[in-house]
Amino acid sequence: MPAPRILLLTALAMLAFAGNSLLCRLALKHTAIDAASFTGIRLVAGALVLWLLLRLGRPPLAATGNWRAATALFVYAAAFSYAYLKLDAGSGALLLFGAVQLCMVLVGLLRGERLNLPQALGFVLATGGLVALLLPGASAPPLAGALLMLLAGFAWGVYTLLGREAGPPLAATAGNFLRSLPFALLLALPFASDLRVDVPGLLYALLSGGLTSGVGYAVWYSALAGLGALQAASVQLSVPVIAALGGALLLGESISLRLALVSVTVLGGIALVLRGKFRHP
Repeated sequence: MPAPRILLLTALAMLAFAGNSLLCRLALKHTAIDAASFTGIRLVAGALVLWLLLRLGRPPLAATGNWRAATALFVYAAAFSYAYLKLDAGSGALLLFGAVQLCMVLVGLLRGERLNLPQALGFVLATGGLVALLLPGASAPPLAGALLMLLAGFAWGVYTLLGREAGPPLAATAGNFLRSLPFALLLALPFASDLRVDVPGLLYALLSGGLTSGVGYAVWYSALAGLGALQAASVQLSVPVIAALGGALLLGESISLRLALVSVTVLGGIALVLRGKFRHP
């Protein structure tokens, strides 16, 4: 694949990932839609778009996936939506992608991988940065929302790790989205009398599911064909920065000094971890 095409696809994928944070925050802050409805519509739209992409392929592919990955996907999507009832786009994206990377590092450690000294320093910096963001203070994000976003990040990390052994990624993701729909229905049932959907909220949920999730994941899988594992992990560190800038420009959210310093600490620490090679026992 030509390098300019790889760069273009990668940039579009990162914009899509940041777009999920912006669309969710925009919907839950400025429209009448509730978190359960946003989650369900997002998963339905993503499933439909991914299924269409499979059917339009040459040759057409069947959806695969499994229930473990679908459960992780649903936990991510639901916790993500409820977290953004309280969090700004920038702090939410930082917590999300910080937790994703830390989850994957922790799983590697549990499997016997070992960090060298710069990686260990990076891991401590990244973990300490996330803890510092959660400490009480005027600019600290609400604790309940922050914990939900950390849960979303760890669920997405688990989903990513399960996806490594799931076969063709587009087929697996389509199947997982389809399998997540019963969970979305179960989430909505207890809140049936409180479900609210207006036209702007519906539009944002459809864009999040169909465009920035469904098409965004398909673009990302295409870009991965030309990226190494380290490059793929490192480039995702741009997402919290894009989300924070988008939140400031589009949603009028402020970027506090605390968020800026914590972002540098967390992203710099994760970059140190990713730059080194893990040692296997």
